[in-house]
Amino acid sequence: MALVLSKFRDSLFRLGPLILLIYICISEFHTQFYYWAIFSFNLQFIVIYYWILRDPDILGYGFVFICGFINDVVLSLPLGTSALSYLFVSLVAAYVRNATVRTSLFTDWFTFVVAVFIGNFIYFFLMNRFADAEIEYATLFYNSLFTFILYPLFWSIFEVYKKMTFARRND
Repeated sequence: MALVLSKFRDSLFRLGPLILLIYICISEFHTQFYYWAIFSFNLQFIVIYYWILRDPDILGYGFVFICGFINDVVLSLPLGTSALSYLFVSLVAAYVRNATVRTSLFTDWFTFVVAVFIGNFIYFFLMNRFADAEIEYATLFYNSLFTFILYPLFWSIFEVYKKMTFARRND
């Protein structure tokens, strides 16, 4: 019984990033802090990029696509807008994973800027094309900038989480 409970706990810890992504999409987590009107970042992009790059078995493309649809339904966006943006971020992460021999924070961060700006461009294009909502260039730019700036912080947090999870799994 203790072995089964231990395996269940380890599986739950291993699925932590997927649970986090689903929670972020369901809870309308925008990270808009009202003390600073320009401070917002896209935590979904960070979670998707890091975990597709480091351990794609945890966060598959199907889950990323479904989370995009969940986010669209919760935020009342045109269906598929977030899903396509998330899939593009996943595409860049998969390409970087296959193209690089040894990854580091610098290489991840450098390629992450491409994923963020083009992912937000896809979002902006689809929202302008298929929705009546007005999106400001400055808001999207600041969102991209702060997402890029905060990537190393979350990279460090996820590295610690990954080491704790795999250390638990290998003991």
